[in-house]
Amino acid sequence: MKAIGVIPARWGATRFEGKVLANLLGKPVIQHVWENARKAKTLDDLIVACDDERILKAVESFGGKAVYTSPNQPSGTDRLAEVINPMDVDIAVNIQGDEPLVKPIMIDNLVLALKDEKVAQMATMIKKIDDESELTNSNVVKVVIDKNGYALYFSRYSIPYNRTGESDEKKRPTYFKHIGLYAFTKDFLFTFRNLPKSSLENAEKLEQLRVLEYGYKIKTVETKFDTIGIDRPEDLKRAEGALLKEREK
Repeated sequence: MKAIGVIPARWGATRFEGKVLANLLGKPVIQHVWENARKAKTLDDLIVACDDERILKAVESFGGKAVYTSPNQPSGTDRLAEVINPMDVDIAVNIQGDEPLVKPIMIDNLVLALKDEKVAQMATMIKKIDDESELTNSNVVKVVIDKNGYALYFSRYSIPYNRTGESDEKKRPTYFKHIGLYAFTKDFLFTFRNLPKSSLENAEKLEQLRVLEYGYKIKTVETKFDTIGIDRPEDLKRAEGALLKEREK
């Protein structure tokens, strides 16, 4: 099966315009993403899908492959679909352009999980929550899963609700956060795009809820690695610290 990685990269981010070209340890954020993603062994190709000439030129300057997509695309998923529409590909991986700590093994594990999957046509990453502050942070999306690793629900709220207030780690619920790395079969990507936005999606502002509300399955793949999304200028310092810590190992 042929797998393609696409890195949607939008210039006009509301909270941090041009963030994918922000300097992070001497390189633009998008270059860190590219260099990590291209080490994935399961990808047959890797493309940055951008909406601005500045991003296109920056990617080409460090030897990456970029294509220009419509600036009117409402989401990274739509940008992904525009790129792979004419391609002969089985699996498309949506790799966030503002996640400089993404690991190649995360991409590989996601692709391999979807290749072996018999029920779902979409897969995504989750990680156990270690930092208690993330439970009440609405920017950290939480997810609950069933016994077979399929997502039951995603929320910005802390789920499941710990009604007893149990603090013992062995007795309290296990909390997972969602990491925004997705793999789709090509056919399902276009099925998903054609589904009307759902009420749950509109309430939480999480497009993956559209998949669940229409009765489709999402396979989750657990990782031990964390990521730091660059949503605001101050996130650059956090990412810088994490990258420097990795280099010391």
